[in-house]
Amino acid sequence: MPTALITGASRGLGAAIATALAGSHDVLLGGRPSAELDRLAASLGGATTFAAELTDYAAVAAATESITSLDVLVHNAGVESSLESVADTPVQEWQRVLEVNLVAAAELTRLLLPALRRSGGHVVFINSGAGIRANPGWAPYAASKFGLRALADSLRLEEPGLRVTSIFPGRIDTEMQRRIVAIEGDPYDGGAFLDPATVAAAVAAAVHTPADAHPVEVVLRPAGRP
Repeated sequence: MPTALITGASRGLGAAIATALAGSHDVLLGGRPSAELDRLAASLGGATTFAAELTDYAAVAAATESITSLDVLVHNAGVESSLESVADTPVQEWQRVLEVNLVAAAELTRLLLPALRRSGGHVVFINSGAGIRANPGWAPYAASKFGLRALADSLRLEEPGLRVTSIFPGRIDTEMQRRIVAIEGDPYDGGAFLDPATVAAAVAAAVHTPADAHPVEVVLRPAGRP
């Protein structure tokens, strides 16, 4: 059975993606060591955990040493930004968001390229509507997602033996979304956002696209929203 590594898999969209791929792949559940990650592994029939802090590059390098072949790598891990203006955003916030959302994804990709090349693998980047359009207050987050799109585009051209897909979902009903809406000061209506299972289904569809096609970009928006 092919193998898929999903980062940020302990909850939310990452857990939904792992669940969507578990029937067709041996899944490696990436995330910080936690009871949530262990529970998900058990619920998926004893899936393997890839428990590492992605910005601890020495730990990530050690964790990837044993992965000699990899069919699918899904970059889902990420953090939101503080939703402040450029004028009010300190350098530490830029560094934090870019480190997690972009630099860590680039480094994990680099470390796993030999394994992906060996299997003619597929790299999926969970991007965002913010990777297509930047809005006021979202500069660090949007910059990280625009950068993630550039990483995917460059990788696609540099590695013709791989498939590379960017997924651009609109807002998703997750814990992260609850935090964002709370910062914005609005009431939370989960029904106004995408279901994580819907986005996970789009990821699975891209992964299962027959080999004669290359799913380059997938854009999803909540129904009724532009």
